[in-house]
Amino acid sequence: MDNLINFIETAIQEGKFAKVREEIIQLNVVDIAQLLDDLDEEKTLVIFRLLPKEISVEIFSYISTEQQQFIIESITDKEIKHILDNLFMDDTVDILEELPANVVKKVLKNASEDKRKLINQFLQYPDDSAGSLMTIEYVDLKKEMTVKQAIERIQKTGVDKETIDICYVMNNYRKLEGIIHLRTLILSDSNIIVADIMDTNFISCDTHMDQEEVGNLFRKYGLLAMPVVDKENRLVGIITFDDIIDIIEQENTEDFQVMAAMEPSETEYLKTDVKTLAKNRVVWLLILMISATFTGGIIKKYESILASVVILASYIPMLMDSAGNAGSQSSTMIIRGLALGDIQLRDLSKVIWKEFRIGIIIGITMALVNTARIYILDGVGIWVGLTVSISLFITIVLAKVVGGSLPMIAKKLRLDPAIMAGPMITTIVDAVALLVYFRLATFILGL
Repeated sequence: MDNLINFIETAIQEGKFAKVREEIIQLNVVDIAQLLDDLDEEKTLVIFRLLPKEISVEIFSYISTEQQQFIIESITDKEIKHILDNLFMDDTVDILEELPANVVKKVLKNASEDKRKLINQFLQYPDDSAGSLMTIEYVDLKKEMTVKQAIERIQKTGVDKETIDICYVMNNYRKLEGIIHLRTLILSDSNIIVADIMDTNFISCDTHMDQEEVGNLFRKYGLLAMPVVDKENRLVGIITFDDIIDIIEQENTEDFQVMAAMEPSETEYLKTDVKTLAKNRVVWLLILMISATFTGGIIKKYESILASVVILASYIPMLMDSAGNAGSQSSTMIIRGLALGDIQLRDLSKVIWKEFRIGIIIGITMALVNTARIYILDGVGIWVGLTVSISLFITIVLAKVVGGSLPMIAKKLRLDPAIMAGPMITTIVDAVALLVYFRLATFILGL
């Protein structure tokens, strides 16, 4: 890609536009979009106008929002109209949602009246809902049609549809009654009625379903497309697999950011300014820093014990690290299970029981190894060794239970379970580990 960029920049400077065009049209549209994002705006506009119109429209939905805005502001109204007329509706809406109001106004001005109404309707759906993702480019059939009539309709109307692999059977009131795959139609007798071979056991979603739930349905049932219906079960659009892949990636990225104690950002890292990145991170870091005050308070409360048996202080980092790591393991597993729909809120008791048993196995293993380590390497007294090892065992068990249950409790309270990931769990179980440690030291050592 670097060599190609160098070639293109040199060729444009030398005015060899035909060579640039010839080189670029051999690439996949996704690669072309990536190439344009790596070039400055002026060269992007030159290449965009050099490309055949059908290719330029296709790559428009793949390039960055910044490049889209620059192109719209730079090209003529006629060129904008051509892009709008050839973009799928869902891509058009996705683009407009990211652009500033003045650019959106320019785009809508060049849209046909019917398309403008549709765009405005789509823009009114809540963000992150199925309605904001769907497209209206689908093939609709009637159940009274024969297979021959259905195929003829697909041939007549399917050329400008986003997908024809699945067709949707509706009645006169646009209520969805079934779906039928193109494969089924092609392999069936031409005189068979659609109603006899359509699938009435299909998965659909309503316009206000959250996009994360839609993604879970796609993953669970292995769907290529899903119909979107309104409250009266009327078909209003479909969501295709290529759109939901972007949503799944976006939701996963958001979860990773929240799990790392950061505010989610939809902008790429290298395209986000330093102040924004700092702002997204500093809030949670401040919260966690202030939360650590409790840990310091616990140590201060038991400073007399540490003064009496100084060796106890040397084991505090090991206990806190082990507790934090154990809790993070459990919380990560549960958060991912909740995101994928493998774990439900009703499974809370099962999760707690399973993590409790896991904690016992891991706790015993770590306590035994730690006892041997202390006895062989540190040479401390047996009671100090017992205090540390028993504390380690209890801490691991509690950390596993806390790490497994808190994400589910967060979801029950309608919070993002991802906030109960590494940093937050570590802060909580650190305090628990210290309390257990000092209480046991007081009891076993008689301090």
